Amino acid sequence: MEIIYSLIAASAAMLGAVIVLTFHKWSERNSFLIINFSAGVMLTLAFTHLIPEGLEFNSKIMMYALLGFLIMFFLQFVLLFHPCYDDECSKHMGVTSIVGFSLHSIIDGLIIAVSFEANANIGVLTTLAILLHKLPDGITISGILLHKGVSKKKIFIFSFLTACFTPIGTISGMFLLKNISMPVLGSLLGITAGSFIFLSASDLIPETHKCKNRFTPLMLFAGAIFIFIIEYIIGN
Repeated sequence: MEIIYSLIAASAAMLGAVIVLTFHKWSERNSFLIINFSAGVMLTLAFTHLIPEGLEFNSKIMMYALLGFLIMFFLQFVLLFHPCYDDECSKHMGVTSIVGFSLHSIIDGLIIAVSFEANANIGVLTTLAILLHKLPDGITISGILLHKGVSKKKIFIFSFLTACFTPIGTISGMFLLKNISMPVLGSLLGITAGSFIFLSASDLIPETHKCKNRFTPLMLFAGAIFIFIIEYIIGN
């Protein structure tokens, strides 16, 4: 089950690339809506599902949430794996981008494995959050590469290679997390929550400042409401 959901999440990055290659102007106009919606989904999932669920297994959940935040900060800023959304930025392109996004995809896959280890509902919701996060990633990065003059064929190959690492991460996680203890599971849920909070606060929400459409920030609230609706549907 985890592998299937992981493949679905991985396909989101590919879909983002296809949207850019097929509808470049449309993706430029609407990417901010997807980004803010994704931020709302991730924040809501972190605070209403991952942290409360992890607290049942490990009382030090907030410490691990902070650790997850710091780990993502280290990976994206200290190691220069941070995805660049600036049209003038070029140092993150090429091999560095492939390595960085491949690592990010592996982490996404591991997160899916951890969430399903907790329970199926959290697994589905977490996969949904990752899917929504990877879609704008695929759109923005493909858009930058296209703007830099990279051929459509190379952009597609780049997207495919990085997407493949998501199921690889999930499969690895399934073996690594076999017979895992509850306290360790709780700590991993905390790290997952911290990473979601970081991605929302650092990567997604700041993009709102670049958009002049006042309706766009409301999509964050729409993302939060969406999670509650999905939770209600799954629970009934």
